[in-house]
Amino acid sequence: MSIKYFKVNFVFTKKGALSYISHLDLMRLLMRAARRASLPLYFSEGFSPHPKLSLKRALKLGAESDCEEGEILLTRKMHPRLFRRGLNRQLPEGIKIKQANISA
Repeated sequence: MSIKYFKVNFVFTKKGALSYISHLDLMRLLMRAARRASLPLYFSEGFSPHPKLSLKRALKLGAESDCEEGEILLTRKMHPRLFRRGLNRQLPEGIKIKQANISA
């Protein structure tokens, strides 16, 4: 039995005081925001399951960006606008989802 998931590629900003957040803390911030937004997250299997989230590259500490890329897996398809709106409501000022594309 294969488990179906939907891949969401998203583009986000990292500005202001949050440009000083580390890569690992940024990953945790995005995971927590996704949980609070009640997104249908796809979790890894095994002893310590966690949401399947990856960021394309790690920025230097203090570097700002308008175009960071990430990817997260969901268990069901949702409209990209709803994904952006739900996640942006949970993110602090300085981090904003600008664009999202959902594929199977």
